[in-house]
Amino acid sequence: MLLCIDIGNTNILLGLYEGDVLGPHWRLATVHERMPDEFAMQLLALFNYANIAPAQVTGVAIASGVATLTSVWREVCQNYLQVEPLVVTGQMQNELRILYDSPSSVGADRIVDAVAAFRRYGGPLCIVDFGTATTFEAVTAAGEYLGGAIVPGINISADALYQRATKLPKVDLARPPSAIGRNTIHAMQSGLLYGYASLVEGMVARFKAELGPETKVVGTGGLAPVIAEGTDILDYIEPWLTLEGLKIIFETTHAASVNR
Repeated sequence: MLLCIDIGNTNILLGLYEGDVLGPHWRLATVHERMPDEFAMQLLALFNYANIAPAQVTGVAIASGVATLTSVWREVCQNYLQVEPLVVTGQMQNELRILYDSPSSVGADRIVDAVAAFRRYGGPLCIVDFGTATTFEAVTAAGEYLGGAIVPGINISADALYQRATKLPKVDLARPPSAIGRNTIHAMQSGLLYGYASLVEGMVARFKAELGPETKVVGTGGLAPVIAEGTDILDYIEPWLTLEGLKIIFETTHAASVNR
């Protein structure tokens, strides 16, 4: 089995692949101060619940947006799974041609998402990942990763309203009855959901103007279904796209090492 791990600032995604099939998969809260043994206890408890023995894991692929946790999870894999993980970087060989000015500075999750979306749908593509930050990735029909855009995530926007405007309450990210809010809660929900959806629509329109009108739009990340309630701009929603991309890059890297 292959264990794929996506370490984000808000969530950590875990997924087990047997062949091409995604089996048990989980979403954990990212706790930056947690020690390797603590993460390991979480992981082993999830394995136990799914009737998975640690020895069944023969490979691990990691994409990390949190540098301090990369070594933590590497230690988890080494000590508890007896596996040396593959840590994906923007410079790693993959099926896309990376045209970013500095490939080493591209977040691993951005490349992984692009690889998975291109393998599944072809290009041109705009991939929108709704995480702590919302990222937009551009891939041409020829499989060239051009770069993208990064904006604050919707939860950051919601927290900023609550923290910086003293009279505004903290609200759930739920769809309001209408765009015109008749009370403060609904007004905030409208601004957050529909306002953010309009931001996404505007960015996608700009990407299509550069990539072409046939550009397919793929949404991923835990908040993609929430944003999809306020817009029909997303052609596909793939909540576990990053895990699929990790599997593809792991298999590509492993095949390349075997053929040397």
